[in-house]
Amino acid sequence: MDGIGIGIGIYLHEFPNSYRQEGGIYGFVELMRQMNWAMNDVKAGGEWQWNPRKSSFTLASNTADKKVNKKVKLDLYYETLCPGCSKFMTYDLMEIFANGLINIIDLHFVPYGNAELGGQNNTTVYCQHGNNECELNMVHACAIYAWPYVNKHFDFLHCIEHLVVQNNYEMPEWESCFGETGFDSTPVMDCKNGPKGLELILRYANETNSLKPPHEFVPWVVVDGKPLREHGDEFMTYVCKAYKGKHLPRACKNLNDQIVSEVKENKICHVKEPAKLSSAPKMSPVA
Repeated sequence: MDGIGIGIGIYLHEFPNSYRQEGGIYGFVELMRQMNWAMNDVKAGGEWQWNPRKSSFTLASNTADKKVNKKVKLDLYYETLCPGCSKFMTYDLMEIFANGLINIIDLHFVPYGNAELGGQNNTTVYCQHGNNECELNMVHACAIYAWPYVNKHFDFLHCIEHLVVQNNYEMPEWESCFGETGFDSTPVMDCKNGPKGLELILRYANETNSLKPPHEFVPWVVVDGKPLREHGDEFMTYVCKAYKGKHLPRACKNLNDQIVSEVKENKICHVKEPAKLSSAPKMSPVA
């Protein structure tokens, strides 16, 4: 069976009906695009395996190529109304989609940041920049859940954070991003207004609070398990150095050492800034 046939078969038989209906042709195109990217790294002896839990392809191989061509893991721990996070997603992170570096990156978003848990059973969330940030964090979490493909959910997250920057880091009219991207609002709104939204946030809270070493500020950028700390703005350089593939992407070859912003300290948001955190309204979407 050729690549198109494999893609159609997987799309029809492995994808949940709700996702196929929501994703439509976009979902199938993204599926084939992901297959095409990975096929560039396939050598003799490899075979495809679909992972329904992760909604992604993995390549099973009996050769050394499996390890050699492994994508670089890039984790971004952030909160939606922190100026440094919004600028990082709007400008810095956008570059890897423009220059093709995303093809060698396994990008993972964690929208929780410097929030804290409290209340009964630790299920009330207190956000550093108030209840609006709690809402936007949940919107991000639900978008990632609703649209597993990174290219699709990043389009939506980027739209929101661009509006945050334009609105001087205040709550924007984020629902306009449904119209801007052309994505159906139903799966995100159902998630946000139901129990799934809080479930996702608590999951991200656990992931953030389990970091070793603990994060000190956001955006907190981690490459292959190693925090970049104050060098987060230089993440592309670190990704290219970490990549072990046989063919270095052109974006890496053309990449000069990234310049760290002189005003970085004014953009990042440190953990436990009492004046902001103590006055933050709580978020408890489930009664």
